[in-house]
Amino acid sequence: LFSLFLAPAFADKESQKTNQNFPSNNASHKRLKRDWIWNQMHIKEEIDTPLPHHVGKITSSVRNNNAKYIIEGEYANTIFKVEETSGDVYAFERLDREKKAEYELTALIIDRRNNQSLEPPSKFIIKVYDINDNVPVFVQKVFNGSVPEMSPVGTSVTKVTAVDADDPTVTGHATVTYQVIKGDEYFTVDDSGVISTTRADLDRENQSTYEIIVKAKDAPGSSGDSSTATVIITLTDINDNFPVFKHSSFHFKVPENISVGGEVGRVKVEDVDEPQHRNTKYSFVRGDYRDTFEILANPFTNEGIIRPKKPLDFEKVAEYRFDIEATDPTVDLRYFKAGGSRSISTVTIEVTDVDEPPVFTKLPYEFKVRENDPEIRTLGSVWAHDPDAAKRKIRFIRRRASPNGDYIRVSDTGIIQLPKPLDREFSSSYNITVAAQEILEDGRLSDRESHAQVHVIVTDENDNAPELVYPEEPRVCENAAPGKVIIRISATDKDEISPRGFFKYSLATEDSNFSLVENYDNTANITVKYGQFNRELAKIHYLPVIISDNGDPELSSTNTLVISVCKCNEKGNFTFCEERPKQVGVSIQALVAIFICIITIIVITLLILLRKRHKKDLSGLGRNVAEIHEQLVTYDEEGGGEMDTTSYDVSVLNSVRKNGIKPEAVPSPYAQVQKPPGNITSGAGEMEMMIEVKKDEADNDRDLLPYDTLHIYGYEGAESIAESLSSLESGSSDSDIDYDFLNDWGPRFKMLAELYGS
Repeated sequence: LFSLFLAPAFADKESQKTNQNFPSNNASHKRLKRDWIWNQMHIKEEIDTPLPHHVGKITSSVRNNNAKYIIEGEYANTIFKVEETSGDVYAFERLDREKKAEYELTALIIDRRNNQSLEPPSKFIIKVYDINDNVPVFVQKVFNGSVPEMSPVGTSVTKVTAVDADDPTVTGHATVTYQVIKGDEYFTVDDSGVISTTRADLDRENQSTYEIIVKAKDAPGSSGDSSTATVIITLTDINDNFPVFKHSSFHFKVPENISVGGEVGRVKVEDVDEPQHRNTKYSFVRGDYRDTFEILANPFTNEGIIRPKKPLDFEKVAEYRFDIEATDPTVDLRYFKAGGSRSISTVTIEVTDVDEPPVFTKLPYEFKVRENDPEIRTLGSVWAHDPDAAKRKIRFIRRRASPNGDYIRVSDTGIIQLPKPLDREFSSSYNITVAAQEILEDGRLSDRESHAQVHVIVTDENDNAPELVYPEEPRVCENAAPGKVIIRISATDKDEISPRGFFKYSLATEDSNFSLVENYDNTANITVKYGQFNRELAKIHYLPVIISDNGDPELSSTNTLVISVCKCNEKGNFTFCEERPKQVGVSIQALVAIFICIITIIVITLLILLRKRHKKDLSGLGRNVAEIHEQLVTYDEEGGGEMDTTSYDVSVLNSVRKNGIKPEAVPSPYAQVQKPPGNITSGAGEMEMMIEVKKDEADNDRDLLPYDTLHIYGYEGAESIAESLSSLESGSSDSDIDYDFLNDWGPRFKMLAELYGS
């Protein structure tokens, strides 16, 4: 330790504060200055002698037998203690500079009698002196680095770092040196920790990673303690290898109907470089079919995909053979390895035969025909052949047509026919799709077919006369002046416009108050010829106008222009015009529709009348049944003779049975039949008279059914002289009436059915 004496001086202010603790009787007395005196304190770390260890001594110039030294601070009286009389400071623990390099304490001197300070406190520092007791330690156990393969000697790979906890200000205590102790034949490291290559032939394809061990130590030239770390070095890939075919030859089979651009097959190469450095290019070396096929590299698999550039034909070429080469234009030739840059393989493509559809000799087909030409029936023909070796016969079929209809036909042999002349005004062109199918050996048609489009263009013939067109109804003032333009007319023609000129307009007669003036722009003006129309004589004039089209042949039409003569004001504005008769044109389709509607109405009317008549017959029958006032009366005993006023007339049942009509389900209303007035003696005369009366009523009223009544009793009274007329005995009579139909009339007639039925 260096024994350096320090004499700290305190300021006058501190002296004044100290003087306050020692007042003097004489104000002018000046107190003598006192100083702390101690050695500068240092102590070594990790001292191996027994504790405590002497650090230093604190001393004051105060001369007082009762003086006492004490220290204060964080580590006072724990790690450090002071001898109170001598001021010697001791350390009671072994110190470690790497944990704490210095300690700050405060020294005090007091009077042990009253603990009064004899001197102001003073701070001092104890410094821990470093010894080389720490080994350099790497900041991490494993380091990673990378370097491109085939790099020159001295190429930097990565950097390692180790730290020594000793005092760097002490020479040799914190100086770290590095050394490669494993893998030094490939890599080296300098004093700064930078690792670099020692060889230029590091090949990733031979070895892609290296694991080396680096040692770090301090005290250069000595064999002090050291530590080690592992460094993993990866060689990154460069494009230094050419692709090589996996096979010396490749063989593929492909049908002849493969589509252009379809995949024939794939050739595979091997490139030891990583995928990002695989840029294989394929090319033809020998062979005459580079115009038939192409080879494209798959960017993901590096395979060569062979595709046809044009259709294949088994009948023409059944096998293709050529040589291809695989190379990589991006290989760095500085690192090129011996062995050649070319890899060649032979490719054989075998084309297999398939049943192909017929092939048309010409696509598309186009024909021209004059419209409305009755002499033309055949336009031409389509032709297709079987491309296969079988050379089967072909049958042609029409598939689609536009416009739809039987305008163009195709025979089985492909002849294009017209069943009737074509009208250009209906359609200027006709298109059909013709299918060609092979006829198999058994006569059936093959399911494979090809199609051809046939276009028929209809050339125009001048077969339509022009028609008059005018934008509004022509009107003229009755006092119009000569030369007044009434209306501008034009024409339209369904045929093509004649190249020889415009339409020609003329009046069918000059005997009118109108004239026609050509404008030579396909229009004409109708003007007033003499003026002053007389509405009393004619309020509407019909002017025939002739229009010709200058076609070949020239066609013309006469169109009637209806001109109304109107009243006008002084300014020439129309004030009143007659309602012109509207020309109503009805098409054939409308006439057919009207006729069908009329027939339908007549049929419906007849059906309604027949139904009403049928209902009238039924209602008359129902009404007469109600008016006959008949009823069926049930008796618990035999009747009371003919004095019983209620009755049941079975004539209605007989009449209904004969007509084959069932009575309605509604029960007949009840009523009473009045007997003839007067006191007539009971007997056969009364019954006979009543029957005659009813017969006369029925004969005289043609709208009603016969109003006959027949009184039926289960037991005749004693007063009757007409013998029994009861229907109960009629079952044994010789009557030929069959009453079995009563069984069909329901439960209400059950009793009668049992009485009269068989």
